[in-house]
Amino acid sequence: MKRIRKKSLKKPLPLNKARYVSSKIGKTKAVETVESLRKYVPSTKRMTAVTLQEMLEQYKMVYVKPNIGMFGNGVIRIELAEEEAEKPYSYQSGVTIRRFKTFADLYVSLLKITRKKPYLVQKGIHLLTYKGNRFDLRVMVQQSLVRKWETTGVIGRVAHPAKIVTNFHNGGTLKSVDTLLKKYLPPAERKGFVQRLQVMGVQVAKAINTRYRGVKEIGVDVAIDKDLQPWILEVNTSPDPYIFRRLKDKRIFAKIRRYAKAYGRL
Repeated sequence: MKRIRKKSLKKPLPLNKARYVSSKIGKTKAVETVESLRKYVPSTKRMTAVTLQEMLEQYKMVYVKPNIGMFGNGVIRIELAEEEAEKPYSYQSGVTIRRFKTFADLYVSLLKITRKKPYLVQKGIHLLTYKGNRFDLRVMVQQSLVRKWETTGVIGRVAHPAKIVTNFHNGGTLKSVDTLLKKYLPPAERKGFVQRLQVMGVQVAKAINTRYRGVKEIGVDVAIDKDLQPWILEVNTSPDPYIFRRLKDKRIFAKIRRYAKAYGRL
């Protein structure tokens, strides 16, 4: 007589054991498994000479970034100008801009920066601006004390005038969402837009947690284009909670800190 095996149920990981996921391409693929989120993910591929050239010709502007990295370090903006330009290919790394006649010349120069490390190439999104400087948003999503995903904060990050990244740790400035979207949306529509981001943040967290069990918090970097379409640029599984101290509403950081303490982050 055959023994009937009981199905083993996976026990939830303790709340105070959060998981960190380093691979950007892995997190992107996790988000893309959810059909309703795919429209928010710009085309992202592993960088090779072929994928970079194809995407650059298609989109005219792309970003390349290390598959593993933090604070915007190593991110490079690459552009292809009109054909009549003498040097149509260019890239910006940090505050340095270099121009080239051919793609081959650009790629050789680029490899000196990437040094054969795994890089991604992503469709470039032309960000909205605040006082002439590009900005994006950070959406903080955490597991609550009752283990439910909750968007606990949204904050804006304005790039340094000379840089291409918005990260606070790379010279960016923190601003409230209302301040940044004031000239683009009236108050009622701003509120609805933020609520949309909050819902999207929870969906992203669930997608990440499905593939990477044990994740307790995420920070979603969201770009907004001229049509007010949000784009998920990147997902961070170890987001800086302290940037939310800059917001006037101190209740936001208080909740973020309370949840983070529960799962051992702070």
